Amino acid sequence: MDDGVVAFRPWETYFNCSRYGDRMSRVQEIEKAVASLEPVEMATFRAWFEEFDASLWDQQLQADVESGKLDKIAEQAIDDFKKGKSRPL
Repeated sequence: MDDGVVAFRPWETYFNCSRYGDRMSRVQEIEKAVASLEPVEMATFRAWFEEFDASLWDQQLQADVESGKLDKIAEQAIDDFKKGKSRPL
């Protein structure tokens, strides 16, 4: 039944915008290129990407530490340790 009411779906605007479409097209191009790599090339790419991804992780962690984002978690961990709420690994 069509009552003339149009549902508001903000994600459709995001997913259908040309900027997102361009981004997806780049990702799809990368996926296609990676899928076509020879085994030796894949190993080289995998090693590079692993380093690249780890570097991004390290940068994000460093930014979180510097911004104080992790202070509360660290304080809780130290407090738990002092209260004996930890165990050896």
